[in-house]
Amino acid sequence: MLDQEIKTQLAAYLERVSLPFEMVASLDDSETGREMLDLLQTIQSLRSDKITLRVDGTDVRKPSFTLQRTGAATSLRFAGLPLGHEFTSLVLALLWTGGHPPKVDADIIEQIKSLDGDFNFEVYMSLTCHNCPDVVQALALMAIFNPKIRTTVIEGGAFQNEVTDREIMAVPMVFLNGTMFGSGRMLVEEILAKIDTGAAAKDAARLSEKEAFDVLIVGGGPAGAAAGVYAARKGIRTGILAERFGGQTNDTLGIENYPSVLETDGPKFAAALEAHTRFYEVDIMNLQQAQALIPAVDAGGLIEVQLANGATLKTKTVILSTGARWRNVNVPGEAEYKNKGVAYCPHCDGPLFKGKDVAVIGGGNSGIEAAIDLAGVVRHVTVVEFMPELKADAVLVKKLHSLPNVTVHTNAQTMEITGAQGRVNALRYKDRATNEEHTVALEGVFVQIGLVPNTEWLKGTIELSKFGEIVVDARGHTNLPGVFAAGDCTTVPFKQIVIAAGDGAKAALSAFDYLIRH
Repeated sequence: MLDQEIKTQLAAYLERVSLPFEMVASLDDSETGREMLDLLQTIQSLRSDKITLRVDGTDVRKPSFTLQRTGAATSLRFAGLPLGHEFTSLVLALLWTGGHPPKVDADIIEQIKSLDGDFNFEVYMSLTCHNCPDVVQALALMAIFNPKIRTTVIEGGAFQNEVTDREIMAVPMVFLNGTMFGSGRMLVEEILAKIDTGAAAKDAARLSEKEAFDVLIVGGGPAGAAAGVYAARKGIRTGILAERFGGQTNDTLGIENYPSVLETDGPKFAAALEAHTRFYEVDIMNLQQAQALIPAVDAGGLIEVQLANGATLKTKTVILSTGARWRNVNVPGEAEYKNKGVAYCPHCDGPLFKGKDVAVIGGGNSGIEAAIDLAGVVRHVTVVEFMPELKADAVLVKKLHSLPNVTVHTNAQTMEITGAQGRVNALRYKDRATNEEHTVALEGVFVQIGLVPNTEWLKGTIELSKFGEIVVDARGHTNLPGVFAAGDCTTVPFKQIVIAAGDGAKAALSAFDYLIRH
């Protein structure tokens, strides 16, 4: 199950276990059940003085196993094998159950411990989903530190009947007490905010009391992180306000074109951005949404940024680096069947469509990469591209055409995504040359048609292009004094990580220059 190198690494981690606990397995005769037993026996053998294994579990979900400290009630269960992207989640759960402290703010742990109520979480994940570990680890942490919280982590591939019955067509998918709670990547702070109703008001009051910043960066992607590092190194008071630190990189599977980094994945890159920024003691205010920008009344005055939770932050300068998000195709059926067959992340949700027919809307690099990736999992992929030719790089197009289970329709306009019984069943498109309409029967549609800037909250306040991008000059200046912008939300061409990072650094230097001149 685990090769010797991984066993050696795992043994080193398990040395940190200080409290005894047991793993209780509920097994069956399936191949997954046998592999689970092998995995648990390996873990137990690496730390037999602290970890015991029982195989007399009676849970209805088989194969599964629980982690529980001696004498404590069962609260954390893994149903199916937590391997792939979830192996780290398993290792962390073993350490936390064994008494090793998590790298989480003490305030968060206290908030978890103080929750009162009956919380039964079920989270469905896939082993190829790079967004799932954050959710799994958050809910595992909550179950370990509060006995009133129960968490079951379910690998969708091992429990296909549940996936079908609950109509789960996107992961991560979370249920609370049997009712759909949320889908997509969520951090522990976001989950707590949803179930701890008094937390938002306290957070708003805390933020509003902060001293004015020299520079406040709105957005925590590559541009925002680079701006934070460059500003903080100038010795000025720097804050970053982010809805999700790391931005789009959290949803990017492979990064192979960032200079000096031969290859990495998005979540690792996002974590490195945050670690680098925190090293310079930047005040990071994560999971916060900006709602309004109030320009300074006079030169040298303070700019205000109002947040969705009611807080107001004050600053001498602002750098807007709010990034962009996936563009919707905006046809009938897209919104109705989101997460019911309509998806935006092929790496996360592709395994849920194993053996089924799907479509990819979009013929750029993202779309063709998605089609190639999906072709190895699903039965058939139909690519629908609006333009007369595919826009992706030639090497990707060549690879796509070499695949036997891919059909390409160019000069094709998507008209509608249809469904029945609550899930997608077809895509309708029009041949733009003949105006003839066609219907393709399928079960999934992956939308990959580019990005739209996150600037709606700035309309009427700052100059935007016809595409909604913030208009900037060569130094990152906007039309407002003391307000700068960088990254994918601006008019700078070519939306790339390296370009966003460079623009973030440039905006920070421009903000510093503005400060010393005013």
